[in-house]
Amino acid sequence: MNAQAYDQYRKTSVETVAPEKLLIMLYDAALKNINNAKNAIVQKDMNLAHQDIMKTEDIIIELMSSLNMDYEISASLYTLYEYLLHQLAQANIKKDITILDEVNGFVLDLRNTWNEAMKGLNNTPAAVKNTAAEDPPLKTINVKG
Repeated sequence: MNAQAYDQYRKTSVETVAPEKLLIMLYDAALKNINNAKNAIVQKDMNLAHQDIMKTEDIIIELMSSLNMDYEISASLYTLYEYLLHQLAQANIKKDITILDEVNGFVLDLRNTWNEAMKGLNNTPAAVKNTAAEDPPLKTINVKG
């Protein structure tokens, strides 16, 4: 019973969060999964490493599908996400921590960049915020429960 209540709470909290905060949450989850996969490889738990790498791949796929291709930057991000997916597949096949470190670096840079962009948006006048809100660079991010 408690597990069901927690799952419902978690689903509701994710569904009600602002899209830009959800983006940071996705990056944070990817970073956590990468770290867990690295630890699993060190502990020789290849099944757990596989599961955590697959969770990271799912997040990257979700990030790809959330891109608004009306913006030039989206094509570049899409290409980067494709590269990350390829690297995750290679890391999963080889159980290679070095490849996971590389992916982690890219994801961390993306997370920090978006976080800084949101801080900048929070420090702009309301009129500029309203214009940005009317024309967001990301489509709605779908969350699977």
